[in-house]
Order: sequence, then C-alpha cells, then structure tokens
Amino acid sequence: MSFADLGLSDELLRAVEESGYTDPTPIQKQAVPSVLMGRDLIGIAQTGTGKTAAFVLPMIDILGEGRSRARMPRSLILEPTRELAMQVSENFEKYGKYHKLNMALLIGGTNMADQIKKLEKGVDVLIATPGRLMDLFGRGKIMLNGCSLLVIDEADRMLDMGFIPDIEEICSKLPPVRQTLLFSATMPGPIKKLADKFLTGPKTIEVSRPASSNALIDQRLIKTDSRKKKQVLEDRLRANDVRTAIIFCNRKTTVRDLAKELKRAGFKAGEIHGDMEQAERIRELDRFKSEEINILVASDVAARGLDIKGVSHVFNYDVPWHPDDYTHRIGRTGRAGKTGVAITLATNADAEAIEAIEKLSSMKIPAFDANPAAAAAPAPREAEAEEEAPREERAPRRRGRGRGKAEDKPAEAAAAPVQDAPAEEAAPARAERPARRERAPRAERAPRAEREPRRESRRSEPEPKDEEGWNGPIPGFLGQGFGS
Repeated sequence: MSFADLGLSDELLRAVEESGYTDPTPIQKQAVPSVLMGRDLIGIAQTGTGKTAAFVLPMIDILGEGRSRARMPRSLILEPTRELAMQVSENFEKYGKYHKLNMALLIGGTNMADQIKKLEKGVDVLIATPGRLMDLFGRGKIMLNGCSLLVIDEADRMLDMGFIPDIEEICSKLPPVRQTLLFSATMPGPIKKLADKFLTGPKTIEVSRPASSNALIDQRLIKTDSRKKKQVLEDRLRANDVRTAIIFCNRKTTVRDLAKELKRAGFKAGEIHGDMEQAERIRELDRFKSEEINILVASDVAARGLDIKGVSHVFNYDVPWHPDDYTHRIGRTGRAGKTGVAITLATNADAEAIEAIEKLSSMKIPAFDANPAAAAAPAPREAEAEEEAPREERAPRRRGRGRGKAEDKPAEAAAAPVQDAPAEEAAPARAERPARRERAPRAERAPRAEREPRRESRRSEPEPKDEEGWNGPIPGFLGQGFGS
C-alpha cells in the first residue's frame, strides 16, 4: 500500500514525496482512512512508528476547506511538552506547504503577545501545551467553541505530568459534537477512563504491544560502579561507531554536570533540560540537528516525540525511574527503518529498576561488564597481597620498635642481649633498636619530677580552650599525656 491508496489529496501526496517518504507505516495505513472518514480514534503505538504523520496528514486535507475566524481555532492539538509541540508544528509546515493553512503554536517560554496576534488573525491549527492554553483561555484571548477536531497526543505522558485535570477541563469547553483522536504508547486505567468519557464510538488501533521495544535497536546493559560511570561512558563515546548520541539523565543537575565534564574531555556536547529558556533549548536542538555538536545530554523532557534523524546511539547514564520512560528514551534511535544502539549503565542499586524494565518489555537486556579485560587480570586485593607478602616477614620487627611485649619480638632480637656472639654476628640494626630502647627497672628510674620537668610545666599551664572546649588543635595529643 502506498500513500496514494490512503485517499490523500494530490497536493499532500506531492509534499510527502518531496519529504522522502514512499510507503506509509502500519499505524498510518490504519489511522489515515479512519480520520478522513471523521471517526474518533484511539491509537496505541510506541514512539518512532510515524504516529504524528498519522494524524497530521489527514488533518491537513480535512482543514483544506473552510475558513478560520479570529480567536476561534478550527482544530486543537494538545502536547505535553514544548519540544513535542514544536515537532508537530514542523510536520505541519513540511506536509502542508501546498495548503494555505494558518497555524499557531502556544507554548511557554515564548512571547505571549506574538501568540495573541496570531490568534486574532484566525488559525486553522492550534498546537498547544495545556498550561499556556489554559492561561490564554483564562485571559479571554481564545475561544474553543469553534473547534471541530481535537487531538490528544502522548496521553500517557500527560498522565505522568499531571495534566489530566486540565485535559478534562479543556474538553468540557469544546463543542460536544466534534472528532477526537487520542494517541498513547500505553493505555493505563486513567487514560481509558478519559477516552470513555470524551470519545464516541472510537476505532482502536494498536500497531504493537504497549511498551514493546523496537526490534531495530540493539539494547545493551553495562554493569559498572557509580564511581566509574563517567569513564565508562567516555570510553564508549570514543568508539568508532558512535556518530551521534543522546545521553539521558534523571536529574537536571546531572545533565549540567555531565555536559561540562564531556566538554572538558574534548567532546562536542550540548545539553537540554527543563531549567533552560525555550530559546536556549531550541538553539541546542538546532546545533545537534545541524551536527555542530554530535552529543546531546538530556533530561526526560527530550525523551518523547523528538524526531532527530540519524541518532546512532542512546545512552542511559541513569537508569530511568519509570520503566515506560526506558522505551521512550531508546526510541530516539532506530527510527525510520534504521538500526540503532541503546546502552544502559547500571550499578547494583539499579537492579530493581532494570527488573521492572525487563518485566514490562518481556525481554532480558543482554548484560556486559564495563571492562571485560578486568576479569582476566588478578583482582586488586590479590595483587596487593602478593606485593605485601615480603612485608609480612618484617612485620614482627616493626612491632618490636614500639612498646610491643617481649613475646611479640623476633626470637633473634630477644636473645641478642644475653649471647656471647661477636658484634658482626649480632642481629641487624633494626632488631637492636628495641633492645636499646628497653626501659630500666622501675626501682632504678629517677623520680618523674626530675625526668620530665618540661612535661610537668606544660600541664601546670594548660593552653586556653576554644569555644568548643578543645584543648589545642588536636585533642588528646598535647593535653592528655599521649604515650606517658
């Protein structure tokens, strides 16, 4: 089946062909005809399956006829993040270049005044994140009673981000008679309830089992130590097959720190996370797409929906907290029929999270050691033991230097003072030292007052204590008569 068999217009087919696509993906084959017929739709598909085009293509032809009015968008697409909203807008510009459709993008981090101007001119397609849409609606800058087509994209991500109450409120403000399309990688209970409430007789399309992993992705699990993770990552990034890579971290602070470390190590790395201004995030993505940088360190804000061609590797520097996020992260590679590699760095503390991922995907991720050569080399502790072996023979002599008991001294050293052996046959100098340091019998010792006037004087005039009560800089060594 070709795109021409889906019932699309000639102008749209021309734009699709110029974009380099010839055959529709499974979800496009099933979804496009149903959307063109005006049916409600539930699409369950993982990322990288072409689901964005599955609703963008028919929407362009549906909206090809009609006229937009000020502040009353004709269709609405809801996305959980700015990056996803921008990705959808790029699809509309690419496929709709031979249609005269007006589009507006309502996302945070951009100038609201410019967005309001576009709305006042009238838009056919409104692509928005829930937060910014609710803000403008509350200000009276937008009306939704003229919207005849609603798309809720990445519904499970909306659930994770707490947007379901906003989605329900937005749906309540739309006309009751409309076409609604809902797309999600998984179908948890709350999403099913949402679909049952706001969709009418929907057709359900499931092109793959929920949260299943892309067969084109070579998944690997590298077991390592938390202290060695950065070095293991750098070693893998220097491999010849790594052309472009996205590295995912769980925390924004980790993203920033790791990006700095990679830059210091000589890598062409950038970063993207939620604390960055929208203009900065767009700039970093553009640098990555243009290959000015070939490594992008990201938080999960970039895990879903980003369609960047030619990503050869995905690295999970941190194992994701939620198993669903694993599927979305690795879905940034192995796209459009190309193969990719997904490498996850895991420590012993990640065992439970890895187990959850493998349970959800019903597959065991092949595990490798961080340094296979290390197994052949002697263990560090064994090597140290070999080096220390000669010292064990000297250890009793070393104890003899101090205040060890006579039975702890070497036999030769203990017998030396009473033997009539020539001097050259006496024990070595090390063994003689304890003998020279032997204390005289208690009866022959001088009174303490005569032997240690200095120590007595120190005790008679103690140093002033500081605020915490310490007697000098190191308690006990000067004030408590250490060794006396």
